[in-house]
Amino acid sequence: MKNTPFTQKHIALGAKMAPFAGYNMPISYTGINDEHAAVRKNAGVFDVSHMGEFIVKGENALDLIQRVTTNDASKLTAGKAQYSCLTNDDGGIVDDLIIYCIEENKVYMIVVNASNIEKDWNWISKHNSKKAEMHNISDKTCLLAIQGPNAAKILQPLTDLDILNLKYYTFVKGKFAGIDNVLISATGYTGAGGVEIYFEDKGDDAAKIWDKIFETGTPQGLKPIGLGARDTLRLEMGYCLYGNDIDDNTSPLEAGLGWITKFTKDFTAKSILEKQKAEGIQKKLVGFEMIDKGIPRHGYEIKDFSGMDLGVVTSGTQSPSLGKAIGLGYVRTAFAVPDTEIFIKVRDKLLLAKVVKLPFN
Repeated sequence: MKNTPFTQKHIALGAKMAPFAGYNMPISYTGINDEHAAVRKNAGVFDVSHMGEFIVKGENALDLIQRVTTNDASKLTAGKAQYSCLTNDDGGIVDDLIIYCIEENKVYMIVVNASNIEKDWNWISKHNSKKAEMHNISDKTCLLAIQGPNAAKILQPLTDLDILNLKYYTFVKGKFAGIDNVLISATGYTGAGGVEIYFEDKGDDAAKIWDKIFETGTPQGLKPIGLGARDTLRLEMGYCLYGNDIDDNTSPLEAGLGWITKFTKDFTAKSILEKQKAEGIQKKLVGFEMIDKGIPRHGYEIKDFSGMDLGVVTSGTQSPSLGKAIGLGYVRTAFAVPDTEIFIKVRDKLLLAKVVKLPFN
């Protein structure tokens, strides 16, 4: 099992640790509900250094990115980021990712899911026919997500960069907590606002940055947050988790990611997705909330009132912010309309739920 540069910090803080994507990661410190509330109301720090980072550079960098991703990366200028995904030859999702434009048409950073680093690298490399320069910098890159409505305000004293006024999906690069070449982006996976900071793992930079953040933030209520609350926070927003809600067998259109699928350019499986769009999709990812008492879990069956199969739950939890059980799942398209009643099979019971618009509220 791999460690991140912060593993000993988590253990010293009494985190409950568990394996995740081959890494020893903190699941919770003081409890998921407490940590969830800290991020929604104030700010919290997630160690997400297990994520993967690739640099693609050179005159053919943009061409390669355009051919393997669904969104239109030609719209990116330096300092902007974009949510996108890789599609396979059948129109399924290889991974969802974020593309950072470091230098227009020249240098890009692609951030991928931890469990897909090798798969994504191999997939992009396979399509690199024009020999763009590629570097896998995952093992030497630290990533901390400081999320919540007060995150930027708490961190601002640690840098001369203006992070208080960073627009969503933009980034700046410079000195942070006395360390050079730190990339700070207004991105995250919680819907609570905040930033993510990327920097090279060299010397004791990781410890310095972690300690400075908590030295500044602890008096203001900043807390370390585990992956448990990361999951409940993203689920309340209806954000997809790779391996649960999206995978190699789900298409961006089925997953509600048509907004990052641009048919104005050529990319892998474009013709398959165009056909899906023209003919209509058979299944669709929806949000639902429970009406009957019960918590939906990954893999539970979704039925209609007569017990006929409609689909499957991909994510589910008791929402800490909303005080009700919520979930995501694929259903037949006819049942994807908000307020449609569906049933979740929990053990041998069919429990009533209804389809709702995302994000949950």
